[in-house]
Formats: sequence, structure tokens, C-alpha cells
Amino acid sequence: MPTVVIDPVTRIEGHLKFEADVNGGTVTDAKASGQLYRGFEQILKGRHPYEAYHFTQRFCGVCPVAHATASIRALDMAYGLTTPDIPKNARLIRNIIIGANTVMSHATHFYALWAPDLVNPQYKETLTDAGAPEVYDVLASRLTPFTGTSWLAAIQARKLLQEIIAILGGKMPHHMTFVPGGVTVTPTFGDIAKIYSYWLEGKEIIETHVLGCSIERWLENKSLADVLAWLNESSSHANSDIGVLLRYGGPIEDINLGLHTYGGYNGSEPIGFLSYGLFYEGDDWGWLKPGFTDGLTLAKETFDPNKITEHIKYSWYEGYSGGKHPYDGETNPKYAPETEKYTWLKAPRYDGKPAEVGPLAVMINHGDPLVVDLAQKLGANVYTRTLARLHETVVVFAKLTDYAFELIDRLNAGYTKTSDFCNNTPVPRTGEGYGLTEAPRGALGHWIKIKDGKIDNYQAVVATTWNLSPKDSNGYRGPAEQAAIDTLTPDPANPVQIGSVVRSFDPCIACSVHTIDKEANKRYEIRVV
Repeated sequence: MPTVVIDPVTRIEGHLKFEADVNGGTVTDAKASGQLYRGFEQILKGRHPYEAYHFTQRFCGVCPVAHATASIRALDMAYGLTTPDIPKNARLIRNIIIGANTVMSHATHFYALWAPDLVNPQYKETLTDAGAPEVYDVLASRLTPFTGTSWLAAIQARKLLQEIIAILGGKMPHHMTFVPGGVTVTPTFGDIAKIYSYWLEGKEIIETHVLGCSIERWLENKSLADVLAWLNESSSHANSDIGVLLRYGGPIEDINLGLHTYGGYNGSEPIGFLSYGLFYEGDDWGWLKPGFTDGLTLAKETFDPNKITEHIKYSWYEGYSGGKHPYDGETNPKYAPETEKYTWLKAPRYDGKPAEVGPLAVMINHGDPLVVDLAQKLGANVYTRTLARLHETVVVFAKLTDYAFELIDRLNAGYTKTSDFCNNTPVPRTGEGYGLTEAPRGALGHWIKIKDGKIDNYQAVVATTWNLSPKDSNGYRGPAEQAAIDTLTPDPANPVQIGSVVRSFDPCIACSVHTIDKEANKRYEIRVV
């Protein structure tokens, strides 16, 4: 039985090794292995609490805004502040920044990181043999890196959204304007005008390339039946990027890439969909509400952050057995490659269950009718996971628009005093708090304990730690490991299907594997052993 070893998995953030046992062209087992240890939890101990906001953004250059948001919300709570204590202007600015980062990151992931899989030579051969070489030509003309029309438009959109973040955050990546209790920026009408111009350009790119229609028209789709009618309504719909993915990625057309046939769950192990919520308004949860939904029955549960634990039985750490809540978490590295342990990622679990996080989970727990209908009819797989990400991009962009105009209205109404942007609060001698948010790739949580005015303990449980986690103390595989099983892999020397499954989770290993061997100079390649 050959083992396909992809080391490293390319077009992701950080270094991930993924192994898959293949028998008769089908994956029978899989292991995800994060290959770097970083140690931010130890670095933060003994530091001023506010430094956490700056240090944790260095987890990642792709989604520092999400880490900033989780960290500042943990600090808000540790400082004794609830969401209503944060001035409305500050909440709007925080929401605009993380909303822009979410859209930017989704555009980057789909067009620059995941979609290039669709122009793999194996798919060209498949479509040509099926008598539809023109479908591959369409994919290649749009999605080929550096030359594809949609690829180039996405890079431009990414730049525009980064500009919006920089205006309100001082710079990007690693912005500087969040503080416990609010923000330090007081935008001028000139700033707002710039943001509005960038927003208009971004909207045009989404409507022209992604949708082939207005954002409002797309959001009228509430079911798979609606989408089918939408496809037939106009050639611009059918020939948009999402239209092409809908038609040729899954079961809508007879000739398709079969993305709906792999990357799902076979029911042999527990799995759920977890989200923490996004866009904090008047309460402690977001406009996109948190939730947990069983991945096999789609039964929803009330979210309880106390049910989160982390396991290390198969991770290169020591210090405890079973699962520990992040408030009591320990990060004591012990590299032991010749044992059953195989990764630097821990294994987070919700109520003892592995949980997929990311746009599919967010939209299911939000109750978005379109994504719920897709999940009910087609299940979780590469196709629905990717469609959910594109759909969430549009949903978030629309909400981002609402927040921007609300901020303009407040500034016009005279809410421009310092107290309208920040509730200054002294550093507590003792305290603890957690900050939960949605990174573009899924549920992100930071937990902090303050003692004698300094950080006593800090733990981050990030999205890819959920998705690419190893087995836990009960032997349950993580979501990506489960999703790879049963994937058809006709050419183990070119395992594009396995890569697509892994990339459909938008891995960010740099965030997840909190010592790099500076002397190593190894050439990595896909190999079959």
C-alpha cells in the first residue's frame, strides 16, 4: 500500500506535511503534521498585557487582524469591559477592519491558493477525455497564476482591502490602533472618502468577476434550486467565476471535476461544525452568532466556550493527559519523532468532538439558508466548502458596507469626541479573559490570565489547529484527516485531489504550530514511499 507524502503542502501559510495511505486508488488513512514550533505562549509570559495585541499579530502575516481582534477582546474582558462598554464608533471601526481582512483573505485563498488546483494537468486530461476541453480552457484563462484574468483581479482587490485596513489601522499587516476599551484612530472625512472609493472598486470586482450580477441579486439565492434558476437567468451569471465553479465543479453539469465526491465525512468518527461569531455589536456575541452543529445530523447546540479542550497525546508536547481547557493550557514542547506523536499542532475538541471551522461552519451556524440547503443536499465536501467561502465573502462584504455607512452617519452626527472612540481603563493587577472571533479560516480564540499586572498565562487556539489537528486521546482524527479518507486518487504521483482537500480548509500552519532549524537546507518534494 503506497503512502503519498506531500511535504510541504504548497500554496498555504507555513509548513505542513500531509501523509495519505492509498489502496486501490482510494485514501484509507491520513496524517496531518505541522512541522514548525514557535513558542509564542512562552514569549508572552511576564510581559505587559497590552503587548499581547502586538505579539500575537506576528503569528501570521495573512490574518493578523483576526489575532488582533481575538487578543483585544481577551484584554477587554480581562480589563473588566463587556462589549457594550466599548464605544459604538470603536466597535464599528473594529468591525470594518476585520471585515475587510476577511474579504481580502478569502479572495487570496480562493484565487491564489486553492483555485490553481483546477488548472492541474490531470484535470486537463480528464476534461479532454470527457470531450470538454473548452471547460479546461475557461478555467486556465481565469485561474492560472500570474496570467489568469480573475487571478489578476483578485490581487487588485486584495490591495484595495489592505488599503482600507491601513487607513484605519495605521498600517497593514500588523495594524496598531486597537487598545483595551476601543481604538486610537479618529478617522477624518477624507479617510472615509478614500475608504469609500476603495470599497466601490472592490464591489465592482466582486460583481464583475465573482458573481456576474449585483451583490443584492446574489444574496436573494436561498437554496440550491434558487442557484439553478439564477444560473439559467443570464449568461453573465453562468459564466461568472462562481457560476463556472457551480456548473463544472460539482453535480450540476454531467461533465464536472467531481469536487463534491471527496473531502467529506463518512460517519465513522464524530465531527461537528464550530463557529465563534463575527462582528460584535451590542452584546458579547456577534452579528454572525456562535454555534456548534453536529456534522452528521446537522443538529444545532447552544455554544458553550467551557466545552473547549486541547489534547496532546499525538502532539510533540508533554505535561498532561486527556484534554485541558485553554485557561489551564500548557505548552511544553518535547520533540519525539520516533513515537506515536507526529505533529506540533495540538488537538482541540468541542465537547469531546473534532470540529471543522471556517466559512462552511460559520454559515451553517448562522443559519444561512443557501449554505444550509447545500449542506443538507450535498453534504460537506470540497465543493460545498469552497462555495461557502465564496458566499461568505459576499455576505461579509455586504455587512462591511453597512458598518461603513453607519460610521459615516455617526461622524456626521457629531460623534467625534475621544470618548466616542475609547473607554480608557487602567491595567488590572489580576484578571482573566478570552477573546473569540472568526478568522477567515475559522474559529479563533485567545485566553489570557493576568497576575501582578503581567501576563501569567496565554493560550491561542487557532482555526487550523482545529482543522488540521491530529488524533486526540480517544483516537478520533482531526477534520482534514477525516475528510481525506475515501478520496479517490487515481495518480498518486500527482495527488491533486488530496491537495485540494487539504487546501479547502485554507490551512495557516504558521498560526497553528506555535524553533526553526536555521541550518537545514532541504529540498522538499511530493514523494511516494
